[in-house]
Amino acid sequence: MINPSVFKAYDVRGLYPSEITEELFHQLGRAFIAYLGPGKYAVARDMRTSSPSLAEAFKDGAVAQGGTLVDYGLIGTDQMYYAVAADGLDGGAQITASHNPGAYNGCKMVRKDAFPLSGEAGIKEMKEMIMAGAIPAPPATPGSVSWRDIMPRYIQHVMGFVDEFEIKPFNVVLDGGSGVASIVAPKLFERLPCRTTMLCMELDGTFANHEANPLLAENRQDITAEVIRQQADIGIAWDGDADRCFFIDGTGEFIAGDFITALLAEAFLMKSPGETIIYDVRASYAVKDIVAKYGGKALMNRVGHAFIKAHMREENAVFGGEVTGHYYFRDNFYADNGFIPALMILDLMSKRGMSLRDLLKPLREKYFISGEINTKVANMDIAARKIAELKKAYQDGNPYDLDGISAEFKDWHFNVRQSNTEPLLRLNLEGLTPEIMEKRRDEVLSIIRG
Repeated sequence: MINPSVFKAYDVRGLYPSEITEELFHQLGRAFIAYLGPGKYAVARDMRTSSPSLAEAFKDGAVAQGGTLVDYGLIGTDQMYYAVAADGLDGGAQITASHNPGAYNGCKMVRKDAFPLSGEAGIKEMKEMIMAGAIPAPPATPGSVSWRDIMPRYIQHVMGFVDEFEIKPFNVVLDGGSGVASIVAPKLFERLPCRTTMLCMELDGTFANHEANPLLAENRQDITAEVIRQQADIGIAWDGDADRCFFIDGTGEFIAGDFITALLAEAFLMKSPGETIIYDVRASYAVKDIVAKYGGKALMNRVGHAFIKAHMREENAVFGGEVTGHYYFRDNFYADNGFIPALMILDLMSKRGMSLRDLLKPLREKYFISGEINTKVANMDIAARKIAELKKAYQDGNPYDLDGISAEFKDWHFNVRQSNTEPLLRLNLEGLTPEIMEKRRDEVLSIIRG
C-alpha cells in the first residue's frame, strides 16, 4: 500500500523501506515518462545505501514506459540539473532525500531546461496516476539506458563564475557532510591556491559523523570547532545532495542565508550594475538595500525553487537567493547550485581584500534577524487560523499574503508561513535593534503559540 503523503510539494520523499520502496519507484519511473512523454531523460543518484536499488527500480520503470535514459551515476542534484540543461535533455530525476537522515530517500524531478516538477505541476499528476493504478499501458518497444560522465564539464562550468587565478590563498575548512560534496569539492579546490582542511569527505549514506543538514547547529559542531582551532578564514559546508552550501566566518559564527544572498547580489552588481535580483519573502532588508546601493532591481518572491526559477526567467534575473541556502544563477540555466556560491564568496573576499567577517560587519551592525523559528501545529486548519489572527493583529503593518502573512513597520517586519512539507508555522522576523527584534519576536510567537 502506497502512502500518499510521500508526494510532497517539491519532491517524493519518505522513510525507506516503510514508505519509499523499489515497487513505488518502478511505478514512479513509469509515471514520470507517462507524464512528460517520449524523450531523453537524465537519471542520477546520491550516496544513500538505498539509492542504488531505488535508482535501478526507477530506471526499469522508465525504460518499460518507453523512456530513453542517460545514467549519470553518483552525482549531486545540481549536477543533474546541469546535465539536463547542458545536454539538452527532456528532463531528469535525482534519487535523493537531500538533507534528511540516512533512513530517508526520495526523488527530485525536472522537465526540459531543468525546470522543476512540483506538487502544483507534475508531481500531482504522477501521484494521481500511481494511486489510481492508472499509468497508461507501456509501449510494445521499451526504451534504453546509456551512461555519461558529466563531472569534467561541470567542474569547468562552475569554475567559469570566477577568475580562479585572482582568488587569494585563504585558509578554508570544508565539510562535505559525507554526502555528494565529497566527490566535487576536492576537484574544485585542488585548482585554487587555498589551504584546505577537509572534513567528512568520505561518502557515507548512513551519515555516521553527523547528518548532512548544516542548518542544524548540532551538525556544524565539527566544522565550527575546526575553523576556530585553525583561526581559518572561512568554513563551508554542504547538505547531502550538495545543492546548498552554508558559511561560517573566522570566529565560528554561522552566516544567515539572506546575508549570503546580499553578498552574492553585491558580487553580481559590482560587475553588472542594473541587473535584477530575486529574493524570498522571508529575507532581511539587507538584500534589497544592497541591491539598491549598487543600482540593481530587487524583486520579492514567494518561497520555493519552482516559483523563484519561474520569476527569474520572466525577469531575466541574474541571481536569486533563499534564506535556506538555495542560490540560483541565470548563467547556470536559472538552476540552484551548491558550489558556485562557495567560489563567488571567496572571489568577493579576494576582490575586496576583506575577511568574510569584515564583509558581514556592516550587515550585522544594522540588521538583526531572528532566524527561522518553527512551531508545530496540530493541523493545517489551526495554521490557517493563526495566520488570520496575525493578519488582524498587525493591520497597521499593511499585511500582505504573497506567501503566508507578512507585515512591515518602520523598525521591524515579519513573515509567517506554513511549511510545504510538515505541520509547522515558520516565523522570520527582523528589527533595527536587537531589543526590537527580541520584543517583536516574542510578541508574534505568543500569538502563534497561544
